[in-house]
Amino acid sequence: MPVALLPDRALVAVTGPDAAALLQGVLTCNVETLQDGEARLGALLTPQGKILFDFLVSRLPDGFRFDVQADRAADLAKRLSLYRLRAQVAIAADPTVAVAAAWDGPAPAAAEAVADSRHADLGARLYAAEGAFSADAAEADYHAHRIALGIPEGGRDYAFGDAFPHEALMDQLGGIDFKKGCYVGQEVVSRMQHRGTARTRILAAAYPDGAPAPGTEITAGGKVLGTTGSSAGGHGLALVRLDRLVDALGAGETPRAGGHPATLARPAYATFTLPEAAASPAG
Repeated sequence: MPVALLPDRALVAVTGPDAAALLQGVLTCNVETLQDGEARLGALLTPQGKILFDFLVSRLPDGFRFDVQADRAADLAKRLSLYRLRAQVAIAADPTVAVAAAWDGPAPAAAEAVADSRHADLGARLYAAEGAFSADAAEADYHAHRIALGIPEGGRDYAFGDAFPHEALMDQLGGIDFKKGCYVGQEVVSRMQHRGTARTRILAAAYPDGAPAPGTEITAGGKVLGTTGSSAGGHGLALVRLDRLVDALGAGETPRAGGHPATLARPAYATFTLPEAAASPAG
């Protein structure tokens, strides 16, 4: 069972009697239905519906814990504090707990383990004091595993403040609750869901000639289809305009990223449909 420390992750705790009510009104995910031992994907959005922060949220005895990018933990705590008003909550980053990931087997007994609900094969997130257990895999091994499963992360596969939750596949990974009440940016997200207007999506990419650098434009037939995200071992993720991809494939064009041919497809878990090609097949 591989265990990898994730030094690029940190924790923010939101505790107190009003923690659930506060978070339920601002996050995309449903914290009231969150189970003990579960880490659920969620996001905090702009009023225009774009992702400011993505994270995994899990329960604490007196509140909730956010597993977020380490360099954004303080900003997340500050942003959540703006919504606190008179709510009885405490919001603070916690630098004393290390974050790790374990997959393909049971988690070490020395750490608190919560199941990563985005995908069964992602395994568990581990939270413990630094040095409480040893890692036998590298951070890069975890990201290679994540990429192979087609799981995007903000800052690596899409830009914060620029992507909608549907584009980041949050609707496919349990990061949006479409039945709970209002939250920041909810109207835009709900409209995209009901009208099916998500034209851009994260797709799985395969590069037989080697992966290009993140942020490389993907083109076909002289048109830009999207940009590459993170990659490992010839596999990667890419943010792609679906209609342009379908048109390019229908015209017999091969998508390329920095000169590298790229095969683009929905991740295996995804259920969204591709639009019909506007262009007729070549020949």
